[in-house]
Amino acid sequence: MKLCVFMSEYRSGYDIVKRLEAEKLGIVLVGNSVYHAASDNKAEHCMLPENAELYVLAEDLECRGIETAKLASEFRVVTYPDIVDLIFDEYEKSVWI
Repeated sequence: MKLCVFMSEYRSGYDIVKRLEAEKLGIVLVGNSVYHAASDNKAEHCMLPENAELYVLAEDLECRGIETAKLASEFRVVTYPDIVDLIFDEYEKSVWI
């Protein structure tokens, strides 16, 4: 199964994500969880599964004043249209944590 996980609150969801099993796992940080994609929070986002593809929502970064240049390199910045493409083209199932 190809699974896309949306995380709006990073601190209460990463333990659940670590237990998920999927052939392809994508994690999209939205809402306040985008703060954890900043490179100075590297210790926190390394708790995510190593095999996961990591995304962060551009619109949520912008409204919180976080520059994309400050993001950790493992995160790919996506927009709402990109998320639609991910859901329909890349992942079979999605879940919100």
